[in-house]
This record gives sequence, structure tokens and C-alpha cells, in this order.
Amino acid sequence: MIKKICFTILFAVVLLFTTLSCSSSSLYDSIYPTLHDGKYDSEFPYRNSSQQLEEISGSIRLINSIAFYTSYVFDASSKFRANEISKINLDKAAVEQISFNRTASGTSTVISEDQGTVVLLTVAHIVSFPDTIISRFINPDGSISQFVQSVSIKTRQTNYVPDFPDNGEVDIILMDKSKDIALLGRHFIYDRTISMPVFKYPWGKSSELEWGSFVYVFGFPMNFKMISKAIVSSPGKENHTFLIDAVFNRGYSGGIVLGIRDGVPNFELVGLVRSVPAEYQYTMRPLAKEQDLDFNPMLPFKGDVYVDREQVLRTGITKVIGIEIVKDFILAHKNELIEKGYILKDLFNVPDKVKLKVEH
Repeated sequence: MIKKICFTILFAVVLLFTTLSCSSSSLYDSIYPTLHDGKYDSEFPYRNSSQQLEEISGSIRLINSIAFYTSYVFDASSKFRANEISKINLDKAAVEQISFNRTASGTSTVISEDQGTVVLLTVAHIVSFPDTIISRFINPDGSISQFVQSVSIKTRQTNYVPDFPDNGEVDIILMDKSKDIALLGRHFIYDRTISMPVFKYPWGKSSELEWGSFVYVFGFPMNFKMISKAIVSSPGKENHTFLIDAVFNRGYSGGIVLGIRDGVPNFELVGLVRSVPAEYQYTMRPLAKEQDLDFNPMLPFKGDVYVDREQVLRTGITKVIGIEIVKDFILAHKNELIEKGYILKDLFNVPDKVKLKVEH
């Protein structure tokens, strides 16, 4: 008798659970009728996916880049032209030498780790600095002179990920400035990278995004790791670029953009954050040390001033590189990667032997 009662209770519980599951499924189908249409979702995710998003965030890394320069300054009477610089002895011709550096930071993603060999994906403008910078004198009428005032030569560059082994330094493996894509990497000791999180979700198709598609964006704005949400505009079916309305801050460049196909956690990599529209403003600033910046606004400033060129970001319009461009770039340089010891296994189902026309 007791066994019969227990069996009846168990059957009732199973029936109730099945009914609730079916009702829940029917409810989701009713609320989200296009959830299983095979397209990228345009609605806010219907369920929790924090665990998967946290897993993805582990593969997102801050990348810093520093370029060191030596600048050679000439006297106005020297009258050197730009095409003559390579023929003169800079040490003897310059009246002054100045050392300075330029810095940049952004976001990279670990896309491969194999036996200590690590590869990161980012945008080129984070790690791309000019080898030579030439400035010219200004004529009395305000026009630019044909004569060189100074030439700056890049002497060294360092790219590093703060929490990587061995000081975090990484090399530029491949770079295309016109496409704004770069692959960074290094061969570390295997046991130092064995537990390094790698981005393992599928590489999608930005060409299948639509107006209003919902996306997540990962990056390091102002050196803080963050995740944001955005909506797609102007999806580029042909040129594989698109816009999102994410609030962009410095450091987001190189961040990944994830679409959702048929509900979370079906994330797909659809693009890389590239840039945001910006304008430059010129302002007059006092020439003073930081501890002397407490000026009385009621009194005219009588010290030295200088002109400062400041970039002003127009947030809310962010340009994204479609992931197809990145795929084609990696495929076109697959043999070069192999020669350098970087074999990207099963990255996006790349066949072992691919014959592509590479543009030089």
C-alpha cells in the first residue's frame, strides 16, 4: 500500500514537472515567436546568461603599447627639406635632441592557446606608430614652410598585456593598417598558459545582422573591463561593416561584438570595435605645474599660455569591423602564421590546406 502511494506521488510530480516544462516552452514560444528562426535576435535576452558572459570576459585582455622616439631639432637657418633628411647626419646637424614617447591602450581577445603559444586579436591602430615623424617651420604669414623643423625617429616599441607571464610583452605577428586588424602573440612556457581562458564561441556572419539586432560589447574603456549592450544600425551586407549605439570611451577599440542567434547562450563573434567619430578642439591653457593650477578666476592670468589640441569623442555612434574581414585576413596569411609557429587550430573550421589569392 505504501509503495503504491509513493509511486502515485512520484508519478504526479513527474507529470507536474512535464506540464510546467511544456507550459514554459509554450510561454516562451508565445512571447518570443521568432526565437527559433535561425536569425540573430533583436530582442533583449529572455533568460540569464551571466555564467557564459563571465566565461567570455576571461578571454578579454587589456593591451598597452608604448613607442619611444628620439627627436632631432634643427635651427631655422639649416633649411633642410624632407627628402634630404635621410642623407644628413642627424647627430651633427641637430641643435637639440629630445626623447619622448607615445602611448596607446585598448582591448584584445585571446583566440588561441596551444602548448604555450598564445594569439590575441585586436585592431591595428592600437599598436601602430609611425617610424618617422616630421614637423616643419611656420612662415610669418601662418603657412607651413617647406623646411623641416624637427624629425623624430622611433627607436623602440613595447606591446604588453599587464597580467601575462614574463612582463606581459607580446609581438605583432600580423598587421594590416588599412583593414585595421592585428594579431599579437608570443611563445610562452607551456605551464604558464595552460589555464589561460580562450574565446571558444563560434565566429558568426556580420552580413546576417539586421537593423535592430541586439549585441553585447566587451572592452576596456578607461582601463576598466566592462560589458555593454547595443543595437545594430546600417548593417553592411556587402562591405561587412556596421554601426552600433554603444557609448564608446577610449580603450574600447579592439573590443569584441557578440550577436545572439536563437536565444542565449548562443553567442557568435560578429565584429571588432574600431572607432567613434571625433572632432578636434584647440584651447588656450596656462603653462604651469600641476601644483600651481589653482588660479583665481576673478583675476586675469598673466603667465605663459600654450595651445592644446584636444580630441572630443562623439559617443553613441561606434564603427565596427565585420568578422568576415578578420576571417579573410587570417586565411590569407595562414601560411605566414604557420611559418612563425602559430597554428590556429579549429578557430573557425579553417581547413588545413587553403589556397587563397594574397594581395601584396
